[in-house]
Amino acid sequence: MSKLFIIPTPIGNLEDITLRAIRILKEVQLILAEDTRTSGKLLKHFGIENKLLSYHIHNEHKSIKQLIDRMVNGENMALISDAGTPSISDPGFLLVRECIKNDIEVDCLPGSTAFVPALVNSGLPSDRFHFEGFLPHKKGRQTRLIELAEYAHTMIFYESPYRLVKSLHQFAEFFGEDRQASVSRELTKFYEETVRGTLAELHQHFEKSGVKGEIVIVISGKTN
Repeated sequence: MSKLFIIPTPIGNLEDITLRAIRILKEVQLILAEDTRTSGKLLKHFGIENKLLSYHIHNEHKSIKQLIDRMVNGENMALISDAGTPSISDPGFLLVRECIKNDIEVDCLPGSTAFVPALVNSGLPSDRFHFEGFLPHKKGRQTRLIELAEYAHTMIFYESPYRLVKSLHQFAEFFGEDRQASVSRELTKFYEETVRGTLAELHQHFEKSGVKGEIVIVISGKTN
């Protein structure tokens, strides 16, 4: 029976890939990649020469039937994203769902994802937390912020460096300037940084310093 492997890829440091991930990527008949150019560099580094096929948010709906048919006919496939674990703020959910509907086994390997080290590095409570990912840019954003302002547990957000300062300002506005938080960027990379403080302090810091890289924001829950 064919199988779909969900394979996390390093979020920065290439040494973070697992030995099992490398073996499976060499064994499957097809590797589905969010960006074949980005993934091609990773695969070349590890001497993986299997066929790559583009699978991303803009073509996943129209690609699924063909991919399912190929797996039903015996092909094993691996799904990777540019960095981290597929389906976590990246394409993957739709394909996994269709595999399950068609009795195709799905095997998700453990591995890199940015929010776990960001949560631990924050120093905020991690026994219970809410992963929000990317907030809506426009429609529904304010409504969602109002809802989250009352949430009692640690919250995790992804954000682009271009929107970080604006988002920190909005978080301070809706959650309160004194709410404790942290901003992690470039996790596992050479310029990795985690800055901790109140939302007001973080806003002031990044407004002055500017920012580059992938961003994870961790914010404490409401304490009353």
